[in-house]
Amino acid sequence: MTSRRFRRIASVAALATIASLGLAACGGSDDGPEQEPKGEGPGPVEQPAEPTTVTFFSWLGNNPEWKKLADEFHAEYPNITIKFENVPAEQAAQVLSTRIAGNNAPDVAYVNASDVADYASRSAAVDLVNYIDRSEVVDPDDYVEAFRQFVTYDEKLWGLPMGGETTGLFYRTDLFEEAGIDGPPATWEEFEETAAALTDESANRYGFEVFAPESAYYFQPWLYQAGGDLMSPDGKEIAFNSDEARTAAEFYVNLAKYAPKDYLNSNSWDGRVAFAEGQVGMYMAGAWFAGTLTEEFPDIEGKWATAPLPEGEAGCKTTIAGDSLVMMDQTKNPDAAWLWMEFLSRPDVLARTTYETEGTLLPPLTSLLEGPEIVEKKPVLQGFIDLMECGVAPTASNPKWPRIETILNEELGKAMYGDQTAGEALDNTAQQAEAILARN
Repeated sequence: MTSRRFRRIASVAALATIASLGLAACGGSDDGPEQEPKGEGPGPVEQPAEPTTVTFFSWLGNNPEWKKLADEFHAEYPNITIKFENVPAEQAAQVLSTRIAGNNAPDVAYVNASDVADYASRSAAVDLVNYIDRSEVVDPDDYVEAFRQFVTYDEKLWGLPMGGETTGLFYRTDLFEEAGIDGPPATWEEFEETAAALTDESANRYGFEVFAPESAYYFQPWLYQAGGDLMSPDGKEIAFNSDEARTAAEFYVNLAKYAPKDYLNSNSWDGRVAFAEGQVGMYMAGAWFAGTLTEEFPDIEGKWATAPLPEGEAGCKTTIAGDSLVMMDQTKNPDAAWLWMEFLSRPDVLARTTYETEGTLLPPLTSLLEGPEIVEKKPVLQGFIDLMECGVAPTASNPKWPRIETILNEELGKAMYGDQTAGEALDNTAQQAEAILARN
């Protein structure tokens, strides 16, 4: 979980490359999927009669728990062997897009959930509706709404959510006490006041951290809180240059003056050190950061806490990030691939791969999130579970969005450095985005 933010940023660039690699030639186009339906038939899917290998693309293959899961699966389905195809998390999206274009895709891939719609729109993934209808395990109604949105394209499900996180506020209770601040900020106005009170450049202490290389991703919570959005509901027009978006961008970019310059060109993973060392008092991150602080920085236990992000005009809003399983359309073993995906989607398995691990991942099922076990095992997760109701899946259904997001990231980063205003960043992105959307 520690590299989730980096994986997310890397995937934006990788998906932007998919079109140039000719992914649409694999059987679909930007106009929508065109593929042979898979999974048709009565009753639950049965294992193949002959020995079959399912290739599983992920960064998980060296994890002992996942190896154990594969062994358990093989014991239950002796005719199916799971072959792990391992790739570093930060390279996964780029490698997968290259393999798809080369007609060498795996059977099943573990991907960023926000990327599923793009794979689906280009017919690189399999529509799972037939398989889900036949399943006694997968219940779409049990998925948290935001996670279900991630894997939905053209009103169909193309992936199975595996877990993820909400984004919240981490703050140093010791620094708050030093500055005479009673508690975490609840509004934007309070947030800026708190960041200013915590900032003392002469002492190398700051209120907050922003990261230019990840500026587009961390802009989204402020955008949603202001009542804005990335794209129109139909995904055909840009929406990030609305009045609400401009308000959010100006507030967000302005926070750079309360942030350490040494970390401005860094990323949120590297920036964890500044928070741990007490150089910054507030830090925006997903639930993964709670596990990281506990594991890597035990000396500051009791000196930090979590809270919801401050509310804007639109109330409580936050981003959700997660991972998902997808069946690639090039698979020659769809039924066997489905059985592996279905096995990993069992509630007890999802618990084992999320909150029962050393990290602080959240399962995608409402039944698990509302059960007593998760908070008993990981009390620190309660606040992030509560934030699920405020979660907005940060995805735009237009397959051209990743290219636009790359530009938005660059332009907002320039604004953070003071090279242009936040409004100019949105205008420059909008101009290029319109040209991208106008192309066939």
